[in-house]
Amino acid sequence: MTDLALIALGSNVNREYNTARALRLLQRDPRWRVQAISPIYRTPAVGGSGPQLDYFNAAIMLETDLSPEELHRALREIEARLGRVRTEDKFAPRTIDLDIALIKDRSLDLNGQPLPDPAIFDHPHLAFPLADIAPDWIVPGASLTLKHIADALRPSAKEIQRMSEADILARINAFSHYGTDQIFEAEEDEVYDPEFEKLIRQILIRIGEDPDREGLRRTPLRVAKAYDFLTSGYTTTVEEVVNNAIFTDGCDEMVVVKDIEFYSMCEHHMIPFFGRVHVGYLPQGKVIGLSKVARIVDVFARRLQIQERMTNQIADAMMEILEPMGVAVVVEASHLCMMMRGVQKQNSSTITSAMRGHFRKDARTRSEFMNLIRDK
Repeated sequence: MTDLALIALGSNVNREYNTARALRLLQRDPRWRVQAISPIYRTPAVGGSGPQLDYFNAAIMLETDLSPEELHRALREIEARLGRVRTEDKFAPRTIDLDIALIKDRSLDLNGQPLPDPAIFDHPHLAFPLADIAPDWIVPGASLTLKHIADALRPSAKEIQRMSEADILARINAFSHYGTDQIFEAEEDEVYDPEFEKLIRQILIRIGEDPDREGLRRTPLRVAKAYDFLTSGYTTTVEEVVNNAIFTDGCDEMVVVKDIEFYSMCEHHMIPFFGRVHVGYLPQGKVIGLSKVARIVDVFARRLQIQERMTNQIADAMMEILEPMGVAVVVEASHLCMMMRGVQKQNSSTITSAMRGHFRKDARTRSEFMNLIRDK
């Protein structure tokens, strides 16, 4: 049986990072399909014996074949991966909360917790994000929509701030694949992803190393962070990185962005390959912010890849979002799986191309592009 469920998310420990990572893990998990994500709200902490940072709260709509009990366990697994340790103190600060708030058209008892969550009626930090993504859902047993419940709470919720998209991106991107190197450092007593770190520890033992020696003690954590960075393309979409930076313009001459550096990992050996991407397009009423072209490259580079597929994915994405008269993509790369192992040829390189529209049909257009990207 397929259900639609609303999940409440909250964090006030490393909240920018943990919110972004929780959303990423939810989007990546094959046990469900994420249908909607609410805006993020900044809300004061409720209860507790001492001062706490404000929370980030959001809601996620999932479509899943899991039973409520199985979904509950799956969310607890993700909490554990983010270092959440549940205690008797329900007001304690936490890295992440992922709770089922509502399953559409269903009332039930889930391990002593009634669903829908009764707190929806009293706590704006739950009601507001839920109403953002499912305003017309009628709460079973109440004959009220989530929008009605949220609207009734608004007069008494002056301290709750719906964060702007710019503010959210500024905060979360500091911990994302466009952020600083600080995310890769292993802070003292930091908990990142215990399950992933355990796997890396096993690899170290398997190759004959001692994971407890000084130089390797925090290596599993650093490797887990690095792999999340290097594979961030799986949970990043072209639409997200473009972020409406497409503009109407009468320009119809070729636009070329060349020498875009990229780093990826081959799917056969999980060893890096890297190089440069050159992208050209012939506008047809729309142009894109130049930095967005580089970000589109990263969406596809930061996955396990083969160069041929990545080249075509970049070209297809540019065609889809811009609808230009044509797109050309050339990728030049060196593959460490050829340089470090196998044939061990240090100076070899691979060139792939993908031509769409006029670049494919018109040899003169294609030749002009190739001349523009050629090193002088």
